[in-house]
Amino acid sequence: MDKDLVLKVVEKASSFLSGEQTAQIIQLFFDEIDGMAQRSEKNASELTESFLKAKKVEGCSYRTVRYYQYVLADFFKEVAKKPNEITTEDIRSFLNSLFEKRMITNVSADNTRRILSSFFAWLSDEDYLLKNPMKRIHKIKALKLVKEPFSDEAIEKIVENCASVRNLAIVELLESTGMRVGELTRINKQDVDFENKEILVLGKGGKQRRVYFDTKTKLHIGAYLASRLDNSPALFVSAFHPFNRLEISGVEMMLRKVGQRASVANVHPHRFRRTLATKAIDKGMPVEQVQILLGHAKIDTTLRYAIVDQRNVKNSYHRYLE
Repeated sequence: MDKDLVLKVVEKASSFLSGEQTAQIIQLFFDEIDGMAQRSEKNASELTESFLKAKKVEGCSYRTVRYYQYVLADFFKEVAKKPNEITTEDIRSFLNSLFEKRMITNVSADNTRRILSSFFAWLSDEDYLLKNPMKRIHKIKALKLVKEPFSDEAIEKIVENCASVRNLAIVELLESTGMRVGELTRINKQDVDFENKEILVLGKGGKQRRVYFDTKTKLHIGAYLASRLDNSPALFVSAFHPFNRLEISGVEMMLRKVGQRASVANVHPHRFRRTLATKAIDKGMPVEQVQILLGHAKIDTTLRYAIVDQRNVKNSYHRYLE
């Protein structure tokens, strides 16, 4: 909205406003327009930094914030404009270039779209923009592929190919609790309640919850801790001196190597989580309890994780419908 337009609108309203009221309204509009013009002069780098700070305050994890930073830097490298100059067509062209130049999947493209949507919505809410260019850009549809859980045979192969007592303890803990890999790496030794076989973990958004493990896992963790010679408070540490806290990348790399030795494809932490959800629902555990166990905010997320055993569907059909 420019100042000429404000004057035209107020002029039409002057018939039922006093001269003083008209002058006050014009001044309020002009002050707001001037303030917005000053805010819009901030460049992409400054606004991105402010946005990322806001995300940190909202409780987004370090990895999430870094991913947002990467996507926005990539976007502004391609679209060399100030944020207040970017149009819907600019964003569509950028998303289209992801398909044509980089051959990315619909899922990856939609992840980028969601981050851009969050960024421009924040700019609009913070009055850096008059109009949000993302409003007319809709969700990118993707095929929903079935992500299979581990079979019992695959789990046995993975366990048999763990090269150390530490790796075996990690695999057993992931299998029995279904916790996130980030939760696993944050656990300290004092967080483990061996008597009740439970652990208080710190999940997404800084939310704590209890996870539970079985006797076999208890024995493997105990054996691993008994073999430790360091003084680190972390439950899991690197294999070599100086025995720092094990990082997410370390767990992921270890599991890939175990999967290769075991000839099991796609061995990664999240698949253990999906396997636990599937097994729990398949054995009759109420989905609301599985949701709490996994720390999901929405029950729909839990349902997407679990793959119902088709044999049980067939048996239930014959039992209830035939």
